Amino acid sequence: MRYLHTMIRVLDLEAALKFFIEDLGLVEVRRSDYEQGRFSLIFLATAPGEPEIELTHNWDEVSPYTGGRNFGHIAYEVDDIYKACERLQKGGVQILRPPRDGRMAFVRSPDQISVELLQKGEALDPAEPWVSMKSQGEW
Repeated sequence: MRYLHTMIRVLDLEAALKFFIEDLGLVEVRRSDYEQGRFSLIFLATAPGEPEIELTHNWDEVSPYTGGRNFGHIAYEVDDIYKACERLQKGGVQILRPPRDGRMAFVRSPDQISVELLQKGEALDPAEPWVSMKSQGEW
């Protein structure tokens, strides 16, 4: 058995793509549009050949999806947790659980999917502004 992908339903495809591609830095691996079924499948990864996220966009859906946290979260390892969080903040992404410990942070996608960022290797030394930043909302 091998891991293939995690599927996430997204309401606003453009907002989701901005978050996952521009803000997080994933790349689009492939896309399939199904005119008859009125949906699109967009597969994203950190690089081709790596584990994927499948964004499912139902073209006619207008009501927000609920219960996005019931599956847990998606996690990505980053080279520098502080730089990653700073880049996300500059892109307009709210840091819900700041990396106070130099190891872990949480953000959410536009569809409220919880995304965990983990420092590669050992935790970084605690640093401001992260040490003093409070957690916000659910993550």
